[in-house]
Amino acid sequence: MNAFRTVGARLSLALLGVVALVLGLVYLIVVPSLKSRLVDTRLNDLSHARNALLAEYKQQPNDPDFFSNAAASTNARVVLLTVVSQSPPLLSVAQWSLPGRNASAFTNDPIATLASKTSHLERGTASRSDGEFAEVAIPIAQSGDVLLLAAPLHDALADVDAVQNRLLLAGGLALLLALLVGYAAARLFAGRIRRLERAADRIAGGRFDEPVADRSADELGELARAFDRMRIRLAGLDHARREFVANASHELRTPLFSLGGFLELLEDEDLDEPTRREFLDTMTGQVRRLTKLADDLLDLSKLDAGRLHVETQPVDLSSLAGAAVDEFAGVARASEHPLEFAGDGDVAGRGDPQRVLQIVRILLENALVHTPPGTPVEVSVRGAGGRAEITVTDGGPGISAEDRAELFERFYRGDSTKASGSGLGLAIAKELAELMGGRIELESKPGRTVFLLVLPADELTREAEPEREPVTV
Repeated sequence: MNAFRTVGARLSLALLGVVALVLGLVYLIVVPSLKSRLVDTRLNDLSHARNALLAEYKQQPNDPDFFSNAAASTNARVVLLTVVSQSPPLLSVAQWSLPGRNASAFTNDPIATLASKTSHLERGTASRSDGEFAEVAIPIAQSGDVLLLAAPLHDALADVDAVQNRLLLAGGLALLLALLVGYAAARLFAGRIRRLERAADRIAGGRFDEPVADRSADELGELARAFDRMRIRLAGLDHARREFVANASHELRTPLFSLGGFLELLEDEDLDEPTRREFLDTMTGQVRRLTKLADDLLDLSKLDAGRLHVETQPVDLSSLAGAAVDEFAGVARASEHPLEFAGDGDVAGRGDPQRVLQIVRILLENALVHTPPGTPVEVSVRGAGGRAEITVTDGGPGISAEDRAELFERFYRGDSTKASGSGLGLAIAKELAELMGGRIELESKPGRTVFLLVLPADELTREAEPEREPVTV
């Protein structure tokens, strides 16, 4: 992999870019601002001194010490410029604070020229061969001359240059430090990501034994904990799948072996008719057992593929629940389970009639098979609060909290279930209910377990039938 395409390199470069951007902004804001403030301060000092200098000059215009004294008090060069020509405006140096030195650089000074035009005080900066100057030009009304105060900015600009150089040096060090810190932090961060990548590869390869550990409280820590929950979940599903394959193999092998044995016995010509009929009945039961397992697997495959179609329409839940109770009456009597149906008039919900009946069959079979003989089972129907409900209640020992957490998972068979179960019924019931816009709720405690099929309520389109009386089997 290209080193510059790794997360660590990108994070380092991103941090470097952010620090460089911040330093650039600081440089662009601080250096020009500092220079501007220093120049403005010098100009303000010269402007404040103008009134005293102008008054002193007017009182003693011929004082030979005026210019040197003024230069000393203002720390500036003091120049008197005389207007030589108005059009074009030309100014020449009449006197200045450094006699004996060439003052030609101040001839036609731009600030002084502007002041002679406007007859107002003017201020600004001017560059000459010996440096940059802050200048204040003061027009003298009586003579038309201009008194120019020019303060060299060498020292102030030297301070600005020093600040600038220090900023550049500090910026370079900061960039280097940011690069090192960013690379180290990004390396640690990338290392955590690589650990998650290796964990994902292990999980994808079917190895669920090693936990995904990251105790950090940040987003990667949360992701690691989510990975670990997924690992545990997949491990449980894989274990359930292996158990199901073993159970399904057993479920298939047992009836097939039984059918083969009965077929061999039926070839005996001396077999009497009652025994032959008993064998045929037993074989029919084994075929039903195989058919149910095949139907469950087919329903699951259709649900996974999204090809299981339901016809949502108004459904008379009382009639469907009563039909299921009648269908299981013989099973309940044979297993010594008192089975009772309690209707609540005509209760209608929206769903697929065949799938609703399939769910009720699953819930009823679950109650009859997984509770001890003599356990009462009740099926009831009621509508309230915009929803229609079919309830299957048994008085069995209840379902443990551990089993309740995974009861609706595919292939799950709790400790309390019998070995003959495939662990598919409740999973199919749950997915069918959700496919119809409903759900299955579970309440369980010792001595009472309630499975509740909840569907959206609907008004019956036919006339109400007389309420069915409770039936006890």
